[in-house]
Amino acid sequence: MGRRLRHVLSLSSQSIFIILFLFTSFSPANGKTNLTRPSFTPINRDLYHNSDSLMEEISALVHRHPHKLYMETIGSQNKGYRAEMTVVTYCLNRTEIDDKLKYRVLLSFGQHGRELITSELALKILSILSEEQFLPDMDPIILKGTLERLVIKVVPMENQNGRKLVEEGDLCERRNGRGVDLNRNWSVDWGKKEKDYDPYEENPGAAPFSEPETQMMRKLCLSFEPHIWVNVHSGMEALFMPYDHKNTTPDGSPSQRIRLMLEKLNHLHCKDNCVVGSGGGSVGYLAHGTATDYMYDIARVPMAFTFEIYGDGTASLKDCFKMFNPVDHTTFNLVLNEWSAAFLAMFNMSTHQLDELRSKTSDSDKLVSTEDYMNGYLMEMTNRYGKKEEVLELGMQEIRTYFRLFVLSSVLLMFMFCSRISKSSRPIVSGMPL
Repeated sequence: MGRRLRHVLSLSSQSIFIILFLFTSFSPANGKTNLTRPSFTPINRDLYHNSDSLMEEISALVHRHPHKLYMETIGSQNKGYRAEMTVVTYCLNRTEIDDKLKYRVLLSFGQHGRELITSELALKILSILSEEQFLPDMDPIILKGTLERLVIKVVPMENQNGRKLVEEGDLCERRNGRGVDLNRNWSVDWGKKEKDYDPYEENPGAAPFSEPETQMMRKLCLSFEPHIWVNVHSGMEALFMPYDHKNTTPDGSPSQRIRLMLEKLNHLHCKDNCVVGSGGGSVGYLAHGTATDYMYDIARVPMAFTFEIYGDGTASLKDCFKMFNPVDHTTFNLVLNEWSAAFLAMFNMSTHQLDELRSKTSDSDKLVSTEDYMNGYLMEMTNRYGKKEEVLELGMQEIRTYFRLFVLSSVLLMFMFCSRISKSSRPIVSGMPL
């Protein structure tokens, strides 16, 4: 996600970075400037798959376990720019994949191209879910009891086009294939720029959901209706809950209980080294147009998180690969094992939290499905915290757009009508002499 990088880069350090960049980008051998930003540490191919081999390994894994795993590839394009995304669905018994009593989990990895370690974690988790790999100290009975209650959708590499740019040598690239930060392209507080706004790092795109990648993720969310969302990044170690665009967490006792759950997770699996709280309140800067804020505020996902799984605070500011990815075997394996265990523990804790929320929700207070919400099923509802609120936020942007088009069309029609009347009311001048 680059939160640590954005926090460290003050105005003065940005100036130093630019000077260093210009100095190191000039090659005395040929007298030409290297247009890609420099990085000391290259990708360790003994540790990291390239994007094609990673997806091939996941595909083979799915093929070996068709009773548990299902894979599909979706695509979208906008103004000549096309992107594809692979989605892997896990269910302990695939025949129960549409069971509405199960809790639904949506996990996204690799939203930023340079954060290669996140997609490796996706592969690791899928291998554990398929029982090809196992973690020590994991009770198989408790794990099976948890997984029986879940349907999990995994997006192993959300930003495939941006990842390709990284593999071609631009190890600092976090954006997609046409220079848009996918974690600034969502609609909640989209486009707002703070004083420390970095146009290279945080380009939000031409409009909310202008990018095929975010369009596909939004469509996936609205069709799947997850109870749990986790956006996985690297750059630091953190367990974030909403909000990113403001320095606060949601009100209410459910939010407090979720924070306690994250603090317990921090103690058990981060050795109390992870930052816990809202993204906007914990990192020192606000982020606008993020996926997690959309999932929580608009899609009404009860438990929406951003997990930051690794960051090297000793790395040089221009050593991007080392800053966002472990570079030795020991750390690499430790990160994958610890965070796989953290995810499985989170699944278990979250189901208990959701059970509690479900038991406290009466029939009249149940969450409206996303489909009904999209169709304006109610003008008002009791939300998951028992407070009344207007259910008009989702789609207001589209309504405003259609209204502007209607007004513009009406003005044009009125202008044409008045022009025609003006012409018809002119006096008729005879061409014949009197």
